[in-house]
Amino acid sequence: MGALSPLGIGIAENWRRLCAGESGIGPITRFDTSEYPTTIAGEVRGFDPTRWIAKKEVRQMDLFIQYAIAGAAMAVADAGLEQSPPADLERYGVFVGAGLGGISTLETTIAALREKGPRHGISPYFVPAIIVNLAAGQISIRHGCKGPNLSHVSACSTGAHSIGEAFRTIVHGTADVMIAGGTESTVSPLGVGGFCSSRALSTRNDQPTRASRPFSASRDGFVLSEGCGILVLEELGHARARGARPLAEIVGYGLTGDAHHITMPPPGGEGAQRCMKMALRDAGIAPEQLGYINAHGTSTAADAIETHAIRAVFGAHADKLAVSSTKSMHGHLLGAAGGLEAAISVLAIQHGILPPTINLDDPDPACDLDYIPHVARAHQVEYAMSNSFGFGGTNAALIFRRLEP
Repeated sequence: MGALSPLGIGIAENWRRLCAGESGIGPITRFDTSEYPTTIAGEVRGFDPTRWIAKKEVRQMDLFIQYAIAGAAMAVADAGLEQSPPADLERYGVFVGAGLGGISTLETTIAALREKGPRHGISPYFVPAIIVNLAAGQISIRHGCKGPNLSHVSACSTGAHSIGEAFRTIVHGTADVMIAGGTESTVSPLGVGGFCSSRALSTRNDQPTRASRPFSASRDGFVLSEGCGILVLEELGHARARGARPLAEIVGYGLTGDAHHITMPPPGGEGAQRCMKMALRDAGIAPEQLGYINAHGTSTAADAIETHAIRAVFGAHADKLAVSSTKSMHGHLLGAAGGLEAAISVLAIQHGILPPTINLDDPDPACDLDYIPHVARAHQVEYAMSNSFGFGGTNAALIFRRLEP
């Protein structure tokens, strides 16, 4: 696995800070926010793209593509694929998507167009710098993957859908190895301004580390963040044949549509309920076998709807489930959220530690599950679920199972 987030660069640093209950949210440093109602976000700090990309190429791609390339390189190295050159690259694929794509490059190019005109203001690399599928395309080119190659775009469910569809691609026999996940970089004037205009963001500017408050009665919106979460999925026999040691097994995938509203789920979370049930059926497990849910939990009104949906699906077992929203620490990575949170779910299974929901000082009475408040919990689970729900009423749920060494 590979990851970049406001918590750090690389899986190890992200996991260390998650277990410590630390927040990566802070004041926005990239542009003047004096006229914005929200002045905080989750920026990836200390990122040097030249660790993974030639200096002349960095200028040819938006930051979301740079993040994807770095995350994929980390994941490929973590999987040991660099040491084991594949014999059949036609059976290696890439599904990596983003929610919004190259919004920062779009902004700067429009400004340059107005200042210099079309002859000098638009780079010949403008289009490949901003289109979403160049995240997957660039990864494919760098690692020689000649199998399935595409980018899913489903708002905040993008990363989870990419992983789920990669899982299906392997199960269907179309590929042996898939690099999958999500990437995003929208901490920009237009990105922040757009969500401010829809009044979706927290305005707790004086307390940035306490602004993302999933399931709290005092939550006032989500915190915009950026980064990537990339996983290498591999057919189990193929992995073992080359001596790889899988971190976990993906066993279930659900995807549904709400058919209700462009931004809000229906009361009761009917679409989310069907999505989680589908994932459980796909995994072939009873609700009582699930031990942990990494919730979508955005720190918005929808938190109560997700809570209701979990109760409806799991019944009496809901009170025994451990649930947390790690967005309380890393914020909402939009199209990258599902990828990062899938990786976190795998880490929770692997290490027997469940990350907390921080800032849960005043729980909403409508949010009445065990959200692992404040402090990580040592607890081994066999199965973990990661939920992702997005604008347009698009839902995804992934289930991972512990694998014995």
